[in-house]
Amino acid sequence: MKNIRQSNVNIHKDAWVEINLEYLAENIQEIKKGIPKDKKMMAIVKADAYGHGAQMLAQTMLASGVDAFGVSSVDEGLDLRAAKIKAPILVVGAIPLWAVESAAQNDIAFSIFNDSHLKACKEVFERTGLKPKVHVKIDTGMNRIGVRYEDAVDYIKEVQSADYLTLEGIFTHLAAAEEEKPTREQFRRWNYVIKKIDTTGLLLHIQNTAGTFAYDIESNMVRVGISLYGLYPDLPEKYNYKPKLKQIMSLKGRITNIHTVKPNEGVSYSHTFTAYESTRAATIPIGYADGVSRNLSNKIWGEVNGEKIRQIGNITMDQMIFDLGETEAEVGDVVTLLNEEDLTLDTWAELLETINYELTCRLKVRLPRVYTR
Repeated sequence: MKNIRQSNVNIHKDAWVEINLEYLAENIQEIKKGIPKDKKMMAIVKADAYGHGAQMLAQTMLASGVDAFGVSSVDEGLDLRAAKIKAPILVVGAIPLWAVESAAQNDIAFSIFNDSHLKACKEVFERTGLKPKVHVKIDTGMNRIGVRYEDAVDYIKEVQSADYLTLEGIFTHLAAAEEEKPTREQFRRWNYVIKKIDTTGLLLHIQNTAGTFAYDIESNMVRVGISLYGLYPDLPEKYNYKPKLKQIMSLKGRITNIHTVKPNEGVSYSHTFTAYESTRAATIPIGYADGVSRNLSNKIWGEVNGEKIRQIGNITMDQMIFDLGETEAEVGDVVTLLNEEDLTLDTWAELLETINYELTCRLKVRLPRVYTR
């Protein structure tokens, strides 16, 4: 029996994203099989859980063995707190100095890596009596944010001596986990820092999803993102394990119109598809404004009543069209564009020459979420 929950959004639309919470739980258990039992797992739920809905997924994640959450902003952390999530939350990116007080008030840890962060923490403590919780971010080769590894030892010791904040952890981010040589260099830089400081009681985390599957490194927590949702990152040729995952996201829409396209007639804007014979065409209310790239026009397939149908003509802002072929579909029938079997996000990513991460985030624009178990 399928249990269904809907997120609190406008659902007056015959198209939706369906999220399978049972698959989510199974994915987490699969991933945990390859993680040492003494290591914690942080679930990365930034960008609204990569478009899946962080508030709705968080409880299932916790029940399945996740220890903490990683977000990209204080606002994302506040959304989880509003959903009564009490687990540890870390903002893995940079936060504005004026957001430090809000983070401290809501028990949200954040990344620090320069003197202005220390000053802001001290000012908040002196004004409110609250000690902000922080993780020092080390730049070991990503060249995005973080204190450079050559300067990290002195910076961390200064943080450890500060009585106006609470240092919870130290971390860095792998820039190219799919390539062993640059990753090993980042490990060397990480170890250079870790071996020169007192790490007692600190969370040490360097492994992202690919790093978790491929490498062993001195740390006590891993950060897993895309594979929670049933998708794989790029991995090096040699890796420790690859869990069996199920894509938890499906995309569906109901047929709103069926009509006949006569031979030699064009379909949709610019007539990029021309019928060479009489064609039954079905329209569904999903378009590029919903996150389905116009560049997928005439390249993707759907499924209705167990049969494959191909998309024809340019995908428009709000709608797209399918060739029903011999399928006996009717108005109101559900067309599945994405599923965990043969209509996958990875297929779309390959067609678009991008990564699956980007596509899950795109599909959050106007489509309501329906959660099933």
